Amino acid sequence: MADPSFRYASLFPCSARELYDWHARPEALERLIPPWVDTRVAARQGGLDPGGRVTLNMHAGPFPYRWHARHIENVPGRMFRDIQERGPFARWTHTHRFSDTAGGALLEDRIDYALPGHNLLPGFAAGLVDRTLERVFRYRHATLRDDIRLHQRCSARPMRVLISGASGVLGSALRPLLATGGHEVWTLVRRPPDRSKLEIYWNPEQGQLNLAGLPAFDGVIHLAGDNIGEGRWTSEKKKRVIDSRVLGTGLIARAVAAQPVRPKVFLSASAVGFYGNCLDCCMREEDQAGSDFISDVCALWEHSARPAEDAGIRTVFMRIGVVLSPQGGALQRLLAGSALGFPRRLGSGEQYISWIGINDMVGAVLHALTCDQLTGPVNIAAPQPVNNSHLMQTLARVTRRPLLPPVPSILLKSLYGQMAAEVLLGGCRVATDKLQQSGYAFRHAELEPALRQLLGRFENQPEER
Repeated sequence: MADPSFRYASLFPCSARELYDWHARPEALERLIPPWVDTRVAARQGGLDPGGRVTLNMHAGPFPYRWHARHIENVPGRMFRDIQERGPFARWTHTHRFSDTAGGALLEDRIDYALPGHNLLPGFAAGLVDRTLERVFRYRHATLRDDIRLHQRCSARPMRVLISGASGVLGSALRPLLATGGHEVWTLVRRPPDRSKLEIYWNPEQGQLNLAGLPAFDGVIHLAGDNIGEGRWTSEKKKRVIDSRVLGTGLIARAVAAQPVRPKVFLSASAVGFYGNCLDCCMREEDQAGSDFISDVCALWEHSARPAEDAGIRTVFMRIGVVLSPQGGALQRLLAGSALGFPRRLGSGEQYISWIGINDMVGAVLHALTCDQLTGPVNIAAPQPVNNSHLMQTLARVTRRPLLPPVPSILLKSLYGQMAAEVLLGGCRVATDKLQQSGYAFRHAELEPALRQLLGRFENQPEER
């Protein structure tokens, strides 16, 4: 039996050289890893030229393993090829080819492989591999196409950007997006920094952040903050939540405001929790803060960024909705407990959720970074919020898992107290007119297509090629 091969090809709205250059940039591989797989880049040496190596930490179900790949051929602008040196396959060669056509750049991914004991395996084994690869490359090509379009609008001029919270769920997705757009990304870390990786030490609790002697930054994106949706809100937890936002935001805002060459833009994270539990009212940026603990946190958070605004830096308060990603946050927690299915609803199920997929989230951040007309508070959420019941029903349908009885409000409140009342049982519905009117185009405005893309649960409709 001949060794199987897999091919996936798509057209992209750019030249072949531009598409090749995207793949040659730092963190291109990280940007293409599907969010539903537990895979991390563990080590990298060199680039696309022969001899370059990448090591991946991967999982087959609960079992971890390492994949060692080596680049063996590179023709800039036209193709590159890598092979598996060590890993689960008996043989694996991945060829990436780029060519110009009348309809745009054609990218062809071809994989020639052999499974261990290939001649002894039943014929459907290769079919299982091909179906897995189909899911992966469908995600990769769709994400790459959307990224190319986004960068054509937002990345014409490379920027030097400083990020806090770069290791979190949002930061881990944002950094590769910026890097593949040609931007230079620096990060704040709380351990000894590695300057070769463009790291800067900071300690918000001690007020330590020294930007002296560093190159001027074009933009600053502040994402760091303690997770507000985990565990009961004890007095210690509340203090940690507030301090992690107020101290860090104020420190960065004052530091950039004091620079001899100030950044042009400062993006500071906030949340739609600013409005509190607003039932079915649709909240806009000009509306006042609510009266909940979350509302107080967000108001303090935004106020702490005022030194940057007062210094004349374009300041955006990103009022972020519930970010959906299998890598963290609410969606990860729902999936982790879904072996039997999903609850039909939490409490009444009528509470609104202003959600946004992780790729639209980071896309909106890049848009806000480069859109001069955006300033002040901006709601960052999908334009079609849903209630909790709708979310659970859609998630069950996409994953083909059953709906279970609802979880009573009284049980959630007994387990999580005020956190349950405000986060799990409270709701917020926000309008996104300001973001959309500034020119941002959503990849997924509706919940079901967003979940299918994030989880690799595609329907059988033809894919754009």
